[in-house]
Amino acid sequence: MISLLSGAPVQLNETLNTATSHLTGRQIASPRLTAELLLMFALNCERSHLYAHPERELTATETLRFENALRERMRGVPTQYITGHQEFWGLDFLVSPAVLIPRPETEHLIETVLELVRASETDGQDPPAQRLSIADVGTGSGCIAVVLAKEFPQAEVHAIDISAAAIGVARTNASRHHVDAQIHFHQSDMLSGFQPGFFDLVVSNPPYVGMSEQAQLQTEVRDFEPHIALFAGLDGMDVIRRLVPAAHNALKPGGFLVMEIGSSLAKPVAELLKPWDSAIVTRDLQSLPRVARARKPGSQ
Repeated sequence: MISLLSGAPVQLNETLNTATSHLTGRQIASPRLTAELLLMFALNCERSHLYAHPERELTATETLRFENALRERMRGVPTQYITGHQEFWGLDFLVSPAVLIPRPETEHLIETVLELVRASETDGQDPPAQRLSIADVGTGSGCIAVVLAKEFPQAEVHAIDISAAAIGVARTNASRHHVDAQIHFHQSDMLSGFQPGFFDLVVSNPPYVGMSEQAQLQTEVRDFEPHIALFAGLDGMDVIRRLVPAAHNALKPGGFLVMEIGSSLAKPVAELLKPWDSAIVTRDLQSLPRVARARKPGSQ
């Protein structure tokens, strides 16, 4: 195997420059940042260490670990799956190829939930935040469930996923962030097993990419992230078509459904939510439709 680096011993600044050049040649996005993240992973250090010690020489073990990580990234493996980490809502989450990589866009879903709960508290509606019963459908890494558990420490959160491997990752993240006692985990399809009117809030980042859109996805997403968490039939609506009535059944009167959607799905999702109250689709920072929310008719 030919070395990707210039030789041994190799200094930090030289390593960063060489790796950035390799990544640029493969048209990897943000090549310098990617090189830094991979080197931080290989050396188990903070970014400040890379620049505080530019002439520090890598050991043979560190060089091999970094070269292996660099090769993986150059063949398309997402950086997060190589390092095993991704930040979401200011928290560090463990990730693996069993779960979708948390994305900044999904933070809009969290913001929507916070807005709704604060509005209901201001209006004097029941229940207050500390007594909320929340379902996170398709929990994946558990990032949504964990953040909501931390934002609402007295709420009861149920994290649901059809994948046993995903549930395992979510449990680990809940434990790392000390909310495992607050979150109940269920390997289940959708909301099966829950009695009607059980939840105050159903949140979800469901699969919403259509099989017809595969060619439009980044290669690293299409080839490495779990298809069960990405694709939902030809038009991307298969899971949402099941989720909306399932949530309606599982919610208490006056409860809310909040879900992330694909930018092309605003109209069909709005159509599905017509029987609901206060149905709104909000846009993300790029002005793309991103979060749909709606209230089950009736009052608690």
